[in-house]
Amino acid sequence: MLRILTALVASVLVCGGAHLAQAQNAAPKASKSAAKPAPSKPEAAKPEAKPAAAVAGNAEPTLIGQFGTWGAYTATPKGKKVCFALAKPAASKTNPPNRPRDPAYAFVSTRPAEKVSNEVSVMIGYALKPGSESTLEVGGASYAMYTQGDGLWIKNAAEEERMVDAMRKASDAVVKGVSAKGTETTDTFSLKGLSQALDKLAQDCKR
Repeated sequence: MLRILTALVASVLVCGGAHLAQAQNAAPKASKSAAKPAPSKPEAAKPEAKPAAAVAGNAEPTLIGQFGTWGAYTATPKGKKVCFALAKPAASKTNPPNRPRDPAYAFVSTRPAEKVSNEVSVMIGYALKPGSESTLEVGGASYAMYTQGDGLWIKNAAEEERMVDAMRKASDAVVKGVSAKGTETTDTFSLKGLSQALDKLAQDCKR
């Protein structure tokens, strides 16, 4: 399990650099799209359980609260605090049906040292079709997501604050993507507890 979680973290960090360059070219105000925070990938998000995952620099994340389907975590890789809320999909579908894939995870991350706040990312559980765009639908709006490897980030960083605000208020978010093999996926994430998790992290992740 630890190796799987560490591999996810490495994927996030590698893809983050590419996303930063793309976002800077696409939107002048893309400062929020700095290198990706490094979430863990716990199989269960129980308040009493400390996830067995290394983030960066062998920093192990600590679960500081469970709010609905969202776990709130902190870690301090290389002395720099990282905070993130993490959840699994409440429902997932593939077209064609029953195509195999790894579990998907959504997270909202904050890195004060890099002035990254409430950055939404999704690890979708398969290699995305190169050059494809995915979408995150929430609150009646659809946001284009930049794809890299098995990760998704908002394409227009200037819209991220509005998207997070919608996620705080909505009951669920729907993420759609296309795999390298052409499989279409739809993941529905319950947003129950996300607002409380983000409020908790905002308190805990101050400098």
